[in-house]
Amino acid sequence: MVVDLARAGWVRFPAEAATLAWVRAALPHLRAAVDDPAADWRSGGTWLVGLEALPNAADGSVDGVPLAGAAAQAAAAAFGLLPLHRAQISVTRPGYPLPSPDEGEAAYGFRLRRDAAHVDGLLAVGPERRRMLKEPHAYILGIGLNDSDPGASPLALWEGSQRIVARAFRAALADTPPARWGEVDLTGSYQAARREIFATCPRRVVPLRVGEAVLMHRMLLHGISPWERDARAPIEGRATAYFRPQLISQKAWLAWD
Repeated sequence: MVVDLARAGWVRFPAEAATLAWVRAALPHLRAAVDDPAADWRSGGTWLVGLEALPNAADGSVDGVPLAGAAAQAAAAAFGLLPLHRAQISVTRPGYPLPSPDEGEAAYGFRLRRDAAHVDGLLAVGPERRRMLKEPHAYILGIGLNDSDPGASPLALWEGSQRIVARAFRAALADTPPARWGEVDLTGSYQAARREIFATCPRRVVPLRVGEAVLMHRMLLHGISPWERDARAPIEGRATAYFRPQLISQKAWLAWD
């Protein structure tokens, strides 16, 4: 299957037998992650970050059940069979986002009004939280782990935003060798790009039901939308598994828009 992520920046895939089988294998690990006393719940206990919470193998399989289906095939066709990290299990619960002591008023407001919109791989570094490229991802693959109402804090994204981000970062990194890109402060370029995106790119809300998948461009601006009043989800909350395999080369990160 040929997928053109360069145009819209994202593609949605319906549930199919292969992904549903994979989800069934992942469900016990979802419940274990939610029940873990050391789980990293943020936003007043309404968001489980769940980094590396799924004990999948490097090929994405869980307890011997392969990561298969059209979305996984599309990612492999575009990027090859990259080794996969342990997937994130992101879980949100009613009320998301609530204020949190580890988040200032401005950051909370941005989460509430702008879905905490971000580009993956740009980490906040140092006490001033300057944005730097530390994780050059190939793509982002999300898979719905359960059925929730559409208003249960679904994925939000800005369609076509990857083109603006790519243009901004190419300009910011033009005079720096790729081996040193991770040392460049991209904060100003990143913030300017987000302002342009908010003004010009359509915001899309992408609820994922069980077994549905979304494949996103690595530079697509995205986040988590607030939980709508009366939206319902299973007892564990709305749950999504995310894969973000890293590229072998920093230079390749800017080679696709």
